[in-house]
Amino acid sequence: MFKTNSLRPYFQPEGVEAGCDEAGRGCLAGPVVAAAVILPADFAHPLLNDSKQLSHKQRCELRIVIENKAVSWAVAMVSHEEIDRINILKASFLAMHRAVDQLNTRPSLLLIDGNRFNPYSGIPHQCIVKGDATYMSIAAASVLAKTHRDEFMEAAHQDYPNYDWDKNKGYPTKAHRHGIEKYGLTPLHRRSFRLTDGQLSLEL
Repeated sequence: MFKTNSLRPYFQPEGVEAGCDEAGRGCLAGPVVAAAVILPADFAHPLLNDSKQLSHKQRCELRIVIENKAVSWAVAMVSHEEIDRINILKASFLAMHRAVDQLNTRPSLLLIDGNRFNPYSGIPHQCIVKGDATYMSIAAASVLAKTHRDEFMEAAHQDYPNYDWDKNKGYPTKAHRHGIEKYGLTPLHRRSFRLTDGQLSLEL
């Protein structure tokens, strides 16, 4: 079991920090989803960690706790059409901006998972590589982004059942690529991505 004391509660002791993270950058279909989370100073949970290190059940359990206990949280999406138009990196930053837009408490600092970010007007930011395994607020954002996006793709699977989205959530698994080759593209596929076997890189 992961302990929250292995994660840092804040980047700096003063001010209001919002952790930001995204899910779905590497997917072949669906939106990229970002979350922004402001946690209370005394927040603790024994499971909290980078969402990739958690089981589906643990993420769902944490989502309920985070959404109930956070000072403020928000989730935002950038659609597959927008991804095709502006590229996935810019779309990831835009999703984070949209999430911050929706917070009902204005943070004084944004903690961004990763090494790059487009500045958000009026709020300084700090990029942290592997931030979702370092700071509690980013870990919480990673959980919300992942669970909300998974929920979207599970619903989309009901409309497009031939691509295994209930299992792969749009990531480039063998079953997903086979579905593309056999059944073609759905309206949710990202046309700017290379979608079939032998074409594994992104066109950015």
